[in-house]
Amino acid sequence: MSVNTQTMLSGCPTELYDGHNRRIDYLRISVTDRCNLNCVYCGDGRCDNLPHGAILTYEEITRVAAILAGMGISHIRLTGGEPLVRPKVDVLIGMLRNLPGIEEISMTTNGTLLERWAELLRKSGLNRVNVSVDSLKPERFKEITRGGDLGRVLNGIEAAKIAGLKPVKVNVVVMPGVNDDEITDFARWTIENGANVRFIEQMPFTKNAASVTVADMKTIIETAIGKLEPVYEHGSGPASYFKLPAAKGTIGFIQPVSNCFCDNCNRLRLTADGKLRLCLLDDSELDLKPMLRGDLTDAEIKLALQQAIMKKPARHQLADGIVPEKLMRQIGG
Repeated sequence: MSVNTQTMLSGCPTELYDGHNRRIDYLRISVTDRCNLNCVYCGDGRCDNLPHGAILTYEEITRVAAILAGMGISHIRLTGGEPLVRPKVDVLIGMLRNLPGIEEISMTTNGTLLERWAELLRKSGLNRVNVSVDSLKPERFKEITRGGDLGRVLNGIEAAKIAGLKPVKVNVVVMPGVNDDEITDFARWTIENGANVRFIEQMPFTKNAASVTVADMKTIIETAIGKLEPVYEHGSGPASYFKLPAAKGTIGFIQPVSNCFCDNCNRLRLTADGKLRLCLLDDSELDLKPMLRGDLTDAEIKLALQQAIMKKPARHQLADGIVPEKLMRQIGG
């Protein structure tokens, strides 16, 4: 870490606000655009990955995180592609854990490598994981992920629990005509297995822009199983949480399409190739890589960040039919 960064972080972090008076305290970092799966909603089947020199080094990622931590960022989530395919990601976690002001580090993973990594991730400073599981049927899971092994993912979830990466949350992208008939199966999983399941409306990153709304999901669950009772769940994410009668686990709903949560958006995204993305569904970006690889000081980069954050969009424009040009795997989940 540079001397300038250390000086900047010597005092208490200030609170960071955008131009719409929203407090920004959450940074999602895509450590790689590569993935060992190829889920149907993340891309179009092509695997044209960035060359190694185009992605940020761990030192560059840590430098950006340090500057933002000094501005008020307190929660970091590591994403990909699949973050566990990048070598020595535990080293990056340790570097980020040492930054003043960072209170929590989490990860979103497809879970295929989690059984091998879980204990080391926890020892390196990771707090918890979210695991993507879009079907509980092995053959369907294989189709959705274009080759994934459901058994490996379920083993990874159990390993994460044993290692102390709790709570493990299971993310389910609900796709009409693909896996929406499993909504009740996942809901029952919270009763039978104590799972913490989060249903996510499918976002229009591909030509198939149809979505099952959260309202429809709730109706399906309550009709088949029982009433959903609201519960409070600590965290900095956009989900609303519920429980079924006698369930140990929770059910969360994330509805970026039918009821956008833009008014309360608290996050920034750093892509694998060094773009600061201000909104998941808006293609406006600040290219930090030339700054990091040039001779700019931390103070100069901080100023560029402040100016960009003030321009964070008030909301996405899905209602107007405007969708992002980049695919999900190019942005980071």
